[in-house]
Amino acid sequence: MDVSIASAYDLVMDIFSATIVPAEHETQDRVSAREARYVVQTYQRGPMTIDRGEGCVFWDIAGRRYLDFITGIGVNALGYSHPRLVRTLQQQAERCIHTSNLFYHRYQGLLAERLAEWSGLSRVFFSNSGTEAVEAALKAARAAGNRQQPRKRKVVALHNSFHGRTMGALSVTGQAKYRQPFAPLVEDVEFITADDREALRQAVDTETAAVILEIVQGEGGIHPLSRAFVADVRELTARVGALWIADETQCGLGRTGTRFAYQMFNDIGLPDIVVTAKPLAGGLPLGATRFSEAAAAAIPLGMHGTTFGGGPLACRVALEVLAIVDGLLPQIRATGAYFQERLRRLAARHRVVTEIRGVGLMAGIQLSVAGDAFVDACLDRGLAINCTHDTVLRLLPPFIVTPGEIDEALSILDAVLTTP
Repeated sequence: MDVSIASAYDLVMDIFSATIVPAEHETQDRVSAREARYVVQTYQRGPMTIDRGEGCVFWDIAGRRYLDFITGIGVNALGYSHPRLVRTLQQQAERCIHTSNLFYHRYQGLLAERLAEWSGLSRVFFSNSGTEAVEAALKAARAAGNRQQPRKRKVVALHNSFHGRTMGALSVTGQAKYRQPFAPLVEDVEFITADDREALRQAVDTETAAVILEIVQGEGGIHPLSRAFVADVRELTARVGALWIADETQCGLGRTGTRFAYQMFNDIGLPDIVVTAKPLAGGLPLGATRFSEAAAAAIPLGMHGTTFGGGPLACRVALEVLAIVDGLLPQIRATGAYFQERLRRLAARHRVVTEIRGVGLMAGIQLSVAGDAFVDACLDRGLAINCTHDTVLRLLPPFIVTPGEIDEALSILDAVLTTP
């Protein structure tokens, strides 16, 4: 080997073996101060730094234990450090982390096939996140509408919804607090109230390109849609040649006890497009937009793309996630039923709780007052949850949660709700 080449090789290997950032010596004060100095301040973080996790529990850098009932906002559905995922990550990282979509790799087609089997829709586009998966769906809807007629571009969306933070996904998000700072957004979006069947009939017309909805509104406060409303969406979109887009970023991939939430209403027919992300790759960034053959035809060769979406590491891990979740579905249904029943019993004890909403391992505790103080009090007692829509305590426990861990979490909530 040439001396200069050998020297360069040794230098690279030294870099690989070096510890670049001695993060294990960080303290909470140092972490907070560094982020305050260098990170764009868009997040209201809890007052601790997560260090490691196992199962449904994580520990902060001070060694304190927390039971996690928000799971990275639904991402860590299999908890922390699941041994099958760790093993798969290690094996694939040693082989190949990234390839461009200019070439094939082993796992993208396999994952697309598996998702097609799960969803009943035959085509998949991979991206990096839920919001990007929504963008792909909206672009397909616009393209399909333009093929039919010049003015077929309206998207009907729901008040209280959340579909992401890019300009397109934000345009169909029905919460003013997210939309107003960035106005004007994409035009030709009409918002209606969830489960208002008459408003739906008035909104969906021959100029409608798509109706987008979450079967269970997540960020909007855990609001499940009714079967009758979803059935109307399927019937009306089919009648006018529009696409039904089911955004399952938060409620899909097993959380409701079915593979996808729309499968709770299997008899009404399939959506035209289904969006998935969050738990799909066990914590790695991966989104997927599934299309019917007809919907996929609206995006021909070269019309849409991504640099990182569908890489070998994320796809191989996602295949393992799907295999694990499929085996967990009976357990999710059983623990989900126990979870919902325990929540109803909890609500009966506290006047501040006005309603319990949810399906499976997805729940919202509606309060009559602001919820942030209760979130902080739970964290002080070792339970991680969050507040959405200002007055809703959101709980998204891991799919591997046990009845004992549910009892532990709700015991903490009971104490917090009891405290004046």
